[in-house]
Amino acid sequence: MRRIDGGRRWLLCRRAATSLVAVVLAACGGGDGGAGPGPVSPPPGTPPVTTPVAPPPTLAVSGPFGSAARFTAELSVGTRYAYTTTWGIRGGVRGNAFFVWDALPDAPLLVDSVIVADAGTLGDVQLVEDANLLVVAVEPAPRGAIVLYDVTDRTRPRLLARYETANTRNGVHTATVARVGGRLHGFLCINPSASEPARLVIVDLADPAAPRELWVRALGQPFVHDVFVRDGVLLTAEWDAGLQAWDLGGAGRGGSPANPVSLGSVATVGGDVHNVWWLRDATSGARYALVGEEGPGTVGSSASGDIHVVDVSDWGAMREVAVFTVPNAGAHNFWVDEARGVLYAAYYNSGVQALDVRGALGECAASARDARGRCDLARAGRWLGRALHDRGTYVWGVEGAPNGTVLATDMLRGLWRVGRVAP
Repeated sequence: MRRIDGGRRWLLCRRAATSLVAVVLAACGGGDGGAGPGPVSPPPGTPPVTTPVAPPPTLAVSGPFGSAARFTAELSVGTRYAYTTTWGIRGGVRGNAFFVWDALPDAPLLVDSVIVADAGTLGDVQLVEDANLLVVAVEPAPRGAIVLYDVTDRTRPRLLARYETANTRNGVHTATVARVGGRLHGFLCINPSASEPARLVIVDLADPAAPRELWVRALGQPFVHDVFVRDGVLLTAEWDAGLQAWDLGGAGRGGSPANPVSLGSVATVGGDVHNVWWLRDATSGARYALVGEEGPGTVGSSASGDIHVVDVSDWGAMREVAVFTVPNAGAHNFWVDEARGVLYAAYYNSGVQALDVRGALGECAASARDARGRCDLARAGRWLGRALHDRGTYVWGVEGAPNGTVLATDMLRGLWRVGRVAP
């Protein structure tokens, strides 16, 4: 993601063994499982809202850029250069390559490409600029791993190490790099297999050429998909087991990256908890987890799943307070322009959606609440813009670019540039 959240982007049925143009994701549907407090109850007499919401302005776009020989997957953007991965198998071409882009020109320039050896498919990628490090997640076959590159020269990644153990062999679907106590760590979400559960692996990356395993735990129902780390707290997206918070040393519960301590969990409506971004509002101090739900769909044509807002002001009593829905479309990864309080969400078959996430997200007029009592962010006037919703795209990821725009990865056609919401 990326960012310090994650990224990231997988249903168990997305296997790369066959052509994936028509892979059906419905077998990975959701539920209301998990622990912790459930969604808030609607105030007495609150009517369900059925009136359509007028769509917001369309943001400017340019592109696509790059080749459609492979499915495009995740991206990570630095102060000038961006990196995009590929995924699955398209027309017999495996998603085992990542690309380096000069992101400053209006039309991003492809400056290098790298084939990752022994990769069934790629997915996650993250640039850590202050460490001159690039991390790429690898899924089978034959071996799951993370591959680490020195990017002192941003345009020429140099292989440092391939980290693979018995605990990564089923495939690293997402890999998030974050500093805890000033020290670099990797948080690896490992695919389940027929005989082994999904698990989270935490590794010490103080020496990126020699990662060191610190902690392994089976998590999720049926898998842990992504994480977000901030201020010494880890959030884990655990599909139908919901969202869980862990102390890594920032919450005063005695936790550390080698011994995370659970702070609490919550089940969001619909399950399928795919990714999360922990947002702390700069003005009000309000704390929310922005949760992406990836529901059933078909790669390239359909998707489902909402964005859920969870109040995390009390880790032991987290509760869902708001939701954003695009009919007949589904959320995937997102990025938050925290300085302006704008969430940009990759919304698969509905392009990119932009939301105002400033202030108290759980407070709205009764007419803007749904039947469960949650604030409907669109009805509350927080739907700010959209793009690529009418271009036949299937957008996987989105991230802020160095020239004041946003880059978005379209699985079908490559990279797009999207204008940001006007201040």
